[in-house]
Amino acid sequence: MTLGSVRIEICGALVVERDGQRLDALLPGRQGRLLFTYLVVNRHRLVPRDEMAEALWLEPDPDAVDARLNPLLSKLRKVFGPGTVEGRSTLRLCLPDAWVDLEAAFDAVHRAESAVAQQDWARAWGPALTALFVSERDILPGEDAPWIGEIRNQLTEFRLRALECYAASGIGLGGTEIASAIRAGRQLTRLAPLRESGYRYLMRALAAQDNLAEALEVYGHLSECLRDQLGVSPSPATRELYEQLLATT
Repeated sequence: MTLGSVRIEICGALVVERDGQRLDALLPGRQGRLLFTYLVVNRHRLVPRDEMAEALWLEPDPDAVDARLNPLLSKLRKVFGPGTVEGRSTLRLCLPDAWVDLEAAFDAVHRAESAVAQQDWARAWGPALTALFVSERDILPGEDAPWIGEIRNQLTEFRLRALECYAASGIGLGGTEIASAIRAGRQLTRLAPLRESGYRYLMRALAAQDNLAEALEVYGHLSECLRDQLGVSPSPATRELYEQLLATT
């Protein structure tokens, strides 16, 4: 069976397309979606059956694992082809050329950060948006398991890093993109109020818009937050930015 071009979105509503045809509706119910998603996330390694069972049922009965897991695997093979779920004691999803949104976000964050490090603002802008588009969505909404929580934490970190790159590229590009940098900075300070980078990006973006007073006020909010929450002062990098802005008033 020819696999064709496969596109998989596991963030937000689960979407599986092969050559433009939707396949996600053919997955075997809730447990089928969980099984498929876990195999997608771990598709570059072999997954032991007992690990797979724990991902689906948390505390599975060892004597019932095969009876519960085998029908799901059989249905997955029927949907995607007999060679797409490999193994018996260990399992692996064999869709080597599939596009997966979580993997695309991971790659996009790294490309954006590399471009920011080189101050190539135009090259950073697109990947930062790609990572934001994926990371702002939840994975398996309504489901809860340790492995799902780990991916959600990963998406949160991707989102913060993408916002940092988006803010940096907006400041670097200037013009109408300054407003985007301000929005990204405000999101960063709201999502991670103890992460100083967001405040620095916001201060720089506001200053670029000639809103120096507001930029200095941001520093005051950060100082108050750090003092109340941790009993510390802003870092030397943030204080240096504040002093630079203060000198221009």
